[in-house]
Amino acid sequence: MNPPKVNEYDYINFLIATQKAYSGTEAERVQPESANPPAHDAITRLLHRMEPSAEALWLEAHKHVSLKTGILVVDDSTLDKFYAKKMELVTRHWSGKHGRVVQGINLITLLWTEGDRHIPLDYRFYEKSVDGATKNEHFRSMLKTARERSFTPAGVVFDSWYSSLENLKLIRSYSWIWLTRLKRNRHINPDNKGNRPVCDVDISAAGTVVHLKGYGFIKVFKIVTPNGDIDYWATNDLRLGELQRLQCAEFAWAIEEYHRGLKQCCGAERAQVRSSRAQRNHVGLAIRAFLRLELHWFSTGISWFDAKLSIVREAIRAYLTTPRYSLNPTA
Repeated sequence: MNPPKVNEYDYINFLIATQKAYSGTEAERVQPESANPPAHDAITRLLHRMEPSAEALWLEAHKHVSLKTGILVVDDSTLDKFYAKKMELVTRHWSGKHGRVVQGINLITLLWTEGDRHIPLDYRFYEKSVDGATKNEHFRSMLKTARERSFTPAGVVFDSWYSSLENLKLIRSYSWIWLTRLKRNRHINPDNKGNRPVCDVDISAAGTVVHLKGYGFIKVFKIVTPNGDIDYWATNDLRLGELQRLQCAEFAWAIEEYHRGLKQCCGAERAQVRSSRAQRNHVGLAIRAFLRLELHWFSTGISWFDAKLSIVREAIRAYLTTPRYSLNPTA
């Protein structure tokens, strides 16, 4: 059997370098000159040959995180696949970007940050019809894995979707602090006179200690946004102040920046393959490509976008020196 012509690192480097087209055909066109360069079939076979796993990401990421500091952030994002009619892994999901249900791939990520670095540690794909796992089960699975890896974070931050009692009690069993948003209809007991929706209770912006139905005492903050919307943030740390809550919430915004970089700079949405295995491998390698761009940004101050543009600037400079396309003289 002939050895493979391309490996995972070749594909990661292609994802970092390419600017728009993320197909096997484009990868074939940009291969370095050699006597026997890989064809697009070799790239496609790579995506179908690899065993999809988040373990490879952890092996690369663990050297760049602190197990005892920073916070863990969990959130999901929909990778748009509007025109995918016969593509595995694609189902209907809510998209915050579009404000509606769209067709795509739902990716759930566990991210570590201390404010400066945004390091993805683990990820799952939501495909309940195949593995039977819900988003909340994926959430708990990633946190269990983080605990097995000896993480003791300063806190775990996540959206209201993941604020079920089972999730909150799991984090409490690890002796970790959690911070999340609550839905308006979540029942609390502020004065020992019975449970009622949090939106019907007088909550302070500085935090009010209440009893969460089925859980125990928590601290809730009422945040009024500039456009008049109201958010309810909650934590099991009864001593948490508003400034600390705000800092954790700002740190948590890192995962939104991660989603943006993953899609815009690493082509996570743009794999032109149909099978679930190939899609999973493409996205997994795109996350590892993001890790490289993020660490480069942290060490040099050069953003993901500038790092990608710097790759093609030499080619543009060479073209401007000797343009290929010009009008023939008519006289």
